[in-house]
Amino acid sequence: MVDWSDFYDDYDENWDVDYFSDGYPYKWDFDNDDTYGEETSDFYGYEMHRDHSCSFAQNSSDCYGYEVGIMGKPLRKKITWAIKNFSSLRCEKLHSDPFVAGGCKWRLCAYPKGNNVDYLFLFLEVADYKSLPSGWRRQARYLLNIVNQSSSKRSRQNDAEKWFDEKSPRWGRLSMFPLNEIQAKESGFLVNGELKIVAEIEVLEVIGKLDVAEEASTMTETMVVNGFQLLPSQVDFVSHLFERHPEISSEFHTENPNLRTGYMSLLLSLIETLRQPPHELLKTDLAKAHAALGSLTNAGFKLYWLEKKLDELSEKKEKEEAVEFQMREIEEELKGLKQKCLHLEVQLEKQKSVVSAAKAPISFDDVI
Repeated sequence: MVDWSDFYDDYDENWDVDYFSDGYPYKWDFDNDDTYGEETSDFYGYEMHRDHSCSFAQNSSDCYGYEVGIMGKPLRKKITWAIKNFSSLRCEKLHSDPFVAGGCKWRLCAYPKGNNVDYLFLFLEVADYKSLPSGWRRQARYLLNIVNQSSSKRSRQNDAEKWFDEKSPRWGRLSMFPLNEIQAKESGFLVNGELKIVAEIEVLEVIGKLDVAEEASTMTETMVVNGFQLLPSQVDFVSHLFERHPEISSEFHTENPNLRTGYMSLLLSLIETLRQPPHELLKTDLAKAHAALGSLTNAGFKLYWLEKKLDELSEKKEKEEAVEFQMREIEEELKGLKQKCLHLEVQLEKQKSVVSAAKAPISFDDVI
């Protein structure tokens, strides 16, 4: 559990928090009893209370000797965290595998049973921040998304732009989403007991060189191409596919992210099947390919070019099978002829023996 006593003990009752961005109210006064306070109190940034200036030590000696860098074009990193058996979890706190962005390790943290409230407590934090050199800072824009796997419109998001440092290594929401709504039957948030959380992060400014290398992770990093979430290994191929055939998904209007990903996976699997040599495919493979193509076209994909390739492959497969059948018949006939020849050769050798014996001179040894 988080110890909130430290948060309140040092608070001056009139102290306001420099908190909101992107058009939201920028200050919150504890004495001001309005909706801003209710909204702000949902966020998890209690480490900031020690820095009353909220200046992030721009002129502080803490930053002496550190390199400050404004990133040229921030790269958005997208991570999918799948929490299995969410409803039956007994632990108070969960951490995702760490991932690297902006030269710094990050991780997602969640309280699956809430933190003294019946809401999912979700936040983004700098991993291993206690071991980092003094003065490190990262300015990042992030988005935390609890994915509704039935309808993207029902997903719950929290986005913000924050400074992460020694005093504020984590940011997020204390009451991200009611647990009873997440766990409700047919809510769409839990599918086979699995909760999906998607995090996107852009590192905007870096203070202090960390030089953290990318590490292997069991989390799934995805990128978006034409509205489809893809694995990094799929990006180049799909991008090229849309360049050659920009109309592919022009009539595909499904908004559910899981369905979109599923249909794209089906399309890529179909293309991979059709790229195999005909002799490696079975009739059942082609039957499944026709069914997959039908599902894709019914969903709105325009794949006339792929249909032509499938018809071409089917014709080649039929021709291959017809010729192979003829070859088997010829082989069987040839096999019979070879056996007959072998039998005739044996008979011939016997006849040769008879002829040879008939040609031999008569012996007179028994009478002379």
